[in-house]
Amino acid sequence: MTGPITVRTGTAADAPAVAALHAASQRSAYAGIVPDEALGDGLPAQRQEIWALRLTVDYGGPEHTPTLLVAEDGEGPVGFAYLVPEPDGRTLLDNLHVRPGRTGGGIGRLLLRAALERTAPAPLRLEVLRENRRAIAFYEREGGRRTAERTGFFPGGHELPEYEYTWDGAPLTGRTP
Repeated sequence: MTGPITVRTGTAADAPAVAALHAASQRSAYAGIVPDEALGDGLPAQRQEIWALRLTVDYGGPEHTPTLLVAEDGEGPVGFAYLVPEPDGRTLLDNLHVRPGRTGGGIGRLLLRAALERTAPAPLRLEVLRENRRAIAFYEREGGRRTAERTGFFPGGHELPEYEYTWDGAPLTGRTP
């Protein structure tokens, strides 16, 4: 039995669970979009290494330090968002992932709203693969504006078209999960 979904600030102790969730979410959401070799056997280890580093490195001060938001129920993490302050005053929503099998139930909305509240009044932006239509539909429903198009560069030399979406820094209103 799962409990209500809550969002908290993550810590280095969350690295293993976040890495596993991240790899599972990427494999689910990016299948057919990202080349299969980028989602292969090495992905979980890559995510472990990245999250261990991200959550333990010294960024030099709170104004430069990214924030991990973890959504959890009574059984553990069900989603996460990673917020990276940018020099231009905006914040990059570098990751927003929900555990496969739990998408569509309001967890992503809860995390996005928590991110907007955490970063307001600064604009929040993210990059999404152009072929990730489900994510694009979600971001547009949640008030994101498409503000740029570019090519994303991924490990292994993969280049994929992506869009940038931006929120102006005002918290979202309306229904919550």
